[in-house]
Amino acid sequence: MPDGTAARLTAARPGIAIDGAESAALQGGLLDLVIREAASGLYRCEALFNNWGMAGGQTGFLHFDRRALDFGKGFEVRLGRDKLFAGRIMALEGEFPEGAPPRIRVLAEDRLQDLRMARRTRSFENVSDAQAITRVAQDHGLTPQVNLSGPTYKVLAQVNQSDLAFVRERARATGGEVWVDGSTLHVDARPGRAAASFKLAIGATLREFRVTADLASQCTKLTVGGWDVSAKEAIKGEAEASAAAGEVGGDEGGAAILQNALGERKQSVAHAAPLASDEARAIAKARFLAAARRFVVGQGVAETDVRLRVGATVELEGLGPLFAGKYYVAATCTRFDSQRGLRTEFTAERPGLGRP
Repeated sequence: MPDGTAARLTAARPGIAIDGAESAALQGGLLDLVIREAASGLYRCEALFNNWGMAGGQTGFLHFDRRALDFGKGFEVRLGRDKLFAGRIMALEGEFPEGAPPRIRVLAEDRLQDLRMARRTRSFENVSDAQAITRVAQDHGLTPQVNLSGPTYKVLAQVNQSDLAFVRERARATGGEVWVDGSTLHVDARPGRAAASFKLAIGATLREFRVTADLASQCTKLTVGGWDVSAKEAIKGEAEASAAAGEVGGDEGGAAILQNALGERKQSVAHAAPLASDEARAIAKARFLAAARRFVVGQGVAETDVRLRVGATVELEGLGPLFAGKYYVAATCTRFDSQRGLRTEFTAERPGLGRP
């Protein structure tokens, strides 16, 4: 086998580290791997290993002694010197297939699992979304890195919710995204998320891609209604195409295409129950943006690259004038198996369509 081919095969198999120490045995015994990331946070990993062979001078189970694979241990997946995933082992699963050796599956999650496992009922007074999220982060010994703009609420209630569900809800209310890096909890609006920007070309690093531009969830104006208790009057917040103009750029946005093709399409939200005008405006903008960003949605498969993570901007080439251009990576699923090797499936979004 040529030296170059061997080098590529070695690089295509991810490395495994337990509590920071790389394990050649686990790397060699890796049968299947799935790493999932999403903009709402809590990244997950499932790794399947061979669990039968020589151990202690005799043939038997390799990993049931819990010396390497055990609950709470740090679990990392690496590509060279870069980390594809870092978390802690939360579950172990035994598999005993017919006609094949026993296997053991590891299920790991990042530090947001601390927030997922804490369920509370409490209230926060005179706080913004950023301040409430900061307090939740501090409850779990995480360093908060929260960059959200929005109103100050007289009361924010967390009612029988996990801390993770509460953080996701408050981030979503102002268009923020949630992720953890080491011991730092990040919550930031999409444009402020500092991530890689690079190119993928169809037929090369981009193996395949399917994309849809869909008007079904678009609107030309969105209105959120509520009631100001102190003033005893109705309130409303509105958002329209201008809210997404900075992200659409030179493309044609979904709202503009909808207006030209079918005319005005207005939406009203009555169940959000804002108590002040600035709260209503923030909700309207966040919901309009969430829909606008999903006007063009694509699913692709690419060569695994540590830069291809949630929050990255990828410029897709070779897709023609309508669909070529810059996309935001909203979800990824990195897979490894012996049949197809290492690859990354991803979901990418953009608020505009290229012009003919």
